[in-house]
Amino acid sequence: MAFFNFMNNSGVVGWTILLTGIAAIALIVERARTLYFDFGMNVDEFTNKIQTLVLGKKNEEAIIACAQLENKPLARAFKLILEKSDRDDETIFQAQDIAMAETVPMYTKRLHYLSMLANVSTLLGLLGTIHGLILSFQAVAQADPAEKQAMLASGIAVSMYTTALGLAVAIPAMVAFSFLTSRQNELLEQMTEKCSKLTEILTSSHIPGLNKNTVFPEVSRMNTNGPTPPSVSSKVS
Repeated sequence: MAFFNFMNNSGVVGWTILLTGIAAIALIVERARTLYFDFGMNVDEFTNKIQTLVLGKKNEEAIIACAQLENKPLARAFKLILEKSDRDDETIFQAQDIAMAETVPMYTKRLHYLSMLANVSTLLGLLGTIHGLILSFQAVAQADPAEKQAMLASGIAVSMYTTALGLAVAIPAMVAFSFLTSRQNELLEQMTEKCSKLTEILTSSHIPGLNKNTVFPEVSRMNTNGPTPPSVSSKVS
């Protein structure tokens, strides 16, 4: 009952701030569940498993392991990169860029609206303050002496209640936004690091080993196709 009296005293602006707060709570719950639970995983264990399979030339098994966790952005990015692991290095790097472009929005979507709602609630509180002051000035200037005190009190109530309500919505929303942004950045940094390491492993496996045939191909070809050139130390007859 006291809550409804409070909201009625806040006026239309107060109810608007309340709706803004409900939207902010819904967004906080959705993003917190997504970033902390739906996208959460044992990153080190997963990446070590995939890297072991890749180093063991078991790319197909690595793709299957990623497909089983495709609802996780990191696993989805790994799968997109591994599907191009049999191509040249440039294609693998392009696959990494595509994987990042497709998965990064899964972390960042809708979170910026929380900051917007916090700012809007603050501004709505300011608007309610101004509206309450206008009502108070009108009471002083135009109301009958018998009604002046009641209208003046009502204007001041609207001013104070909307200010308090706007701050009550904005402060928790900004705190939640800071925590969720920190979690989002942590996940993005993890994905960037792990995808870069996977790409490095895949591209380095294309580099030929350092042996005589790859370091000195011309000499090896000469030894194969023609007579061995005379040694520098051979005597001149």
